[in-house]
Amino acid sequence: MIAMQYRFVLPADYDMAVIRERIASRGPALDHLPGLLFKAYLHGTAPENSYAPFYLWRDEQAMHDFLNSPAFAGVAKAFGWPSVRTWTPWHAAVGDDIRQARHATLSSEAIAPYSDLAELRAREEDWARRQGALAVVVGFEPVTWTITRLCLWRDPPAVAAHERHYLVGHVSAPTAR
Repeated sequence: MIAMQYRFVLPADYDMAVIRERIASRGPALDHLPGLLFKAYLHGTAPENSYAPFYLWRDEQAMHDFLNSPAFAGVAKAFGWPSVRTWTPWHAAVGDDIRQARHATLSSEAIAPYSDLAELRAREEDWARRQGALAVVVGFEPVTWTITRLCLWRDPPAVAAHERHYLVGHVSAPTAR
């Protein structure tokens, strides 16, 4: 598996209804995309207007197929050439009700130098199992030595100071029931 996200920060006066309409009209196009475990169409207005889809792929080939596709070319044409972040999931749990997600929390944390990575991974997996979210992904990234945590929720969650809250406009989840 591989997790992936890109984020577009939009102008303060950007009409976010345009993003919501884009998600509503184009989101279902990926509902049956081979190799996609899920795509959460994240958008928000705090601390800035943003569109920040988050993906979980079966493998890197599925991710590359999408990045080489007309669908991704359309996103880049509409919003600009994004920096695409990727993580190797240390934990990924996707519930059967993932399509009911309406909120997301996302956080990243630096890994202290010389950390016991096995111990850290065990703690992160324990944290993930206790969340009660519709989906939880804990991603590990060893270039910048960070952990990224995504949770998808049906109802508005309590948001910690170190987390970003997003609205979820649509979830494409080809393998969910």
